[in-house]
Amino acid sequence: MKIALDAMGGDFAPQAAVAGAVLAAQRLAGKAQVVLIGSEAEVRPLLQQHGPSAAALEVVHASQVIDMGEHPTKAFQQKQDSSIAVGYRLLHSGEVDAFCSAGNTGAMLVGAMFTVKAVPGVLRPAIANFVPKLAGGYGILVDVGANADCKPEMLEQFGELGSLYAQYVLGIAHPKVGLMSLGEEEGKGTVITQAAHQLFKVNPHVHFIGNIEGRDLFNDKADVIVCDGYVGNVMLKMAESMYDIMVTRNLNDDFFEKVNYQTIGGSPILGINDNAIIGHGVSTPLAICNMLMQGYQMAQSGIVDHIKDSFKS
Repeated sequence: MKIALDAMGGDFAPQAAVAGAVLAAQRLAGKAQVVLIGSEAEVRPLLQQHGPSAAALEVVHASQVIDMGEHPTKAFQQKQDSSIAVGYRLLHSGEVDAFCSAGNTGAMLVGAMFTVKAVPGVLRPAIANFVPKLAGGYGILVDVGANADCKPEMLEQFGELGSLYAQYVLGIAHPKVGLMSLGEEEGKGTVITQAAHQLFKVNPHVHFIGNIEGRDLFNDKADVIVCDGYVGNVMLKMAESMYDIMVTRNLNDDFFEKVNYQTIGGSPILGINDNAIIGHGVSTPLAICNMLMQGYQMAQSGIVDHIKDSFKS
């Protein structure tokens, strides 16, 4: 198995990317090989600094970089030898089993749609993220930014995608799916969430427990929290800000440490024909390492095949 990393992606690349890849390679020794994609002239000297521990890493040269501020679609089309474009080609050809990047989020989404494409039947792939639960473990929040405006049918599919991920990657036998709304009552929420609620009620593929509220994000009421990308992104960023405030005030708490983006590593794109993960732009070596570990877990679980089978039926 091979897990690929965009070595040029992120505010601190390629240094942080290489250091994180070396950490991941040590953890994955005997299980998977880490492949770095980027400028060989920049990556090779950094690997040499890590000595023998970096010997197992493979390097695939890419001569271009899509910068954070570039227009995603235009940059992806014009920079076909960028680390993101090369990474997706390797993923599409089956030469690697997962592709991770802390680079341009929009370009990662464009690359997913243009190269590996959506699973047949999936209306819109979504970005998922993980929320710690007070009772232990993690739940999954979907969507967190790929689709700001959603139709009811898209929210229903987010619930199915999140449920499959929770089951096969997080190991939750019967994931409980909750729809984020303005109140628990069935008639609460927007026209879109009210319509989505009715779809969920008759969907045999998910264990729908009804509407949930913002206060239910961290409790045990739902394992899968469904919302549009606008709401999901606001909730995610607010949770991250709470962690930042605690760090600033020198407050330590094991639960809130799980909100730390470094612990989570990255956000998987669900509903595409392969395994791709988007990392935070300010990813540290630890965050990069955990993103690669997440890529390995996704590939090992066969989650994409489970999604294909579910939407085929």
